[in-house]
Amino acid sequence: MTKNEIADVLTEIGVLLELTGENPFKVRAYQSGARALEGLEEAELGRLIQEGQLGTIKGFGEALVQKITELHTTGKLGYFEKLKASVEPGLVEMAQIPGLGPKKIIVLKSKLGVTSIAALTQACREGKVAALEGFGEKTQEKILAGIRNREAYGRRHMWWDAWEVSEPIVAGLRALPQVRRAEAAGSLRRGMETVGDLDFLVAATDVEPVIAWFVARPGVKEVTARGETKTSVRFESGLQADLRIVPEEQFVFALHHFTGSKDHNVQMRQRALARGLSMSEWGLVPAEGEGTAKAKAEAKQSVTVKDEAELFAKLGLHFIVPELREGLGEIEAAEKGGLPRLVELADLRGAFHNHTTASDGRNTLAEMTAAAEALGWEYLGIADHSKSSFQANGLSEERVTKQIEEIHALNAAKKFKTHVFTGTECDILPDGKLDFDDALLAQLDYVVVSVHNVFTQDEATMTKRIIRAIEHPRTTMLGHLTGRLLLRREGYKVDAAKVIDAAVAHDVVIELNASPWRLDMDWRLWRKAAERGLRCAINPDAHETAGLAHVRAGVNAARKGWLTKEQVVNTQNLAAIKRWLAGRRAKK
Repeated sequence: MTKNEIADVLTEIGVLLELTGENPFKVRAYQSGARALEGLEEAELGRLIQEGQLGTIKGFGEALVQKITELHTTGKLGYFEKLKASVEPGLVEMAQIPGLGPKKIIVLKSKLGVTSIAALTQACREGKVAALEGFGEKTQEKILAGIRNREAYGRRHMWWDAWEVSEPIVAGLRALPQVRRAEAAGSLRRGMETVGDLDFLVAATDVEPVIAWFVARPGVKEVTARGETKTSVRFESGLQADLRIVPEEQFVFALHHFTGSKDHNVQMRQRALARGLSMSEWGLVPAEGEGTAKAKAEAKQSVTVKDEAELFAKLGLHFIVPELREGLGEIEAAEKGGLPRLVELADLRGAFHNHTTASDGRNTLAEMTAAAEALGWEYLGIADHSKSSFQANGLSEERVTKQIEEIHALNAAKKFKTHVFTGTECDILPDGKLDFDDALLAQLDYVVVSVHNVFTQDEATMTKRIIRAIEHPRTTMLGHLTGRLLLRREGYKVDAAKVIDAAVAHDVVIELNASPWRLDMDWRLWRKAAERGLRCAINPDAHETAGLAHVRAGVNAARKGWLTKEQVVNTQNLAAIKRWLAGRRAKK
């Protein structure tokens, strides 16, 4: 196991111990151990274990050393498995409800006998939770709202999770000798931020071996349907997947149809009818009684196409990439040849919003830099949390100064090809002021400003708060505009149009936070915002090395927002970024 995977186990042990009412000091030992583990270099952990020196690290007692060593060498921990088996699964599920921590769960279990979400729901509806000391009506309503959101969100999955499931399946399907063509379709292919289920499309004639391979995939919990042309399975995560098998001559038409969206498909069918054609998942054929005489004459024969580009061309359109197929003007633009060349993953040269173990990240500065170098990035921006984000181990002024020195030393050592920029994710305080003074902010290469608390302000107050931060002369970019967490938490209320206007007026970049849990600012806002001059930074908000790759999800969202390479600042090379940041600092 890697150090972060081991830290995850230690953290979960801490939660499970809390749910059993264990001694707080023991709970804290596992929480502190997880944190200390994240502060080590991966290679250093291996060396310490090999040399029997892990116990020399502060916070690692004999019990933790034994458990970390066992996890590192075997990937398993008997103590952890026994502990999990001893805690009711319903209690762990309850801990996923916002605002319901282990202490409250213990009270609910001891006072009301509640050990499941169903029982908790019933207790809330009967007013029993509100009657408990330390709870009250507001807490009860918040719990019910969390349960309702959990049920609604449970029907969808984040794009990143669905993509990780789909990628090996598509690759495996294409490798089968019976398969001529295979693609993932649906909202996954369109790059939607969340996905209801997976759609796989295959061109094949010998179908049974393909179906047998599909239903035997790792993680498949249930085969919900099995037929000659369509088979459905449900994975352990709850994600459902449909496999459709069609003749090769129908593949392109079916791929377009099952990619969607519904609005796009309706508009395409209407366009086909106007040309005397009927368009469906089975093909493009003459439509009786439709279209002009000329169109009818041209549509005497069934249409054959080798790919989607040809399909669009048959209807007088330039190719429309899947991300734009939302029925939002893409067909009109494709008719006029006005579709932009959208930003691509390969265009990115670096990113600015990333964290290290200095705040709440899980990898060190050196590890994050090495990971950025492995991605081929020319630069990496470090923006750890500021002091008011105490829950995220936010940096004090002294710690920021020390980190600036560390980054300068890292760059001077030339150990990595990737240049590191000094930054901060500076809290926007409730009144709109920034968490650090001007003198400290002036020492940084750039400043990301974000809201991390007091989400309950009304829309006017929140909007005024954010705009005041944007107007600060040291602000470079605004982080996650609405603070939303997909499938977990709605964003706070804010007038996005006014914030965008302020950002354009003050030459402040708004990030497209590429974390799969955020994807904020929403793609639906970007097209008009960019037309008004707003510039974007696709930032992963990475809290560990693997998180840097999340820029892929951000690129999806940027493409859905019609963004081009020129509208995304971190497509510029290192020299250009250095000039840009130096120019901004010189103006202050």
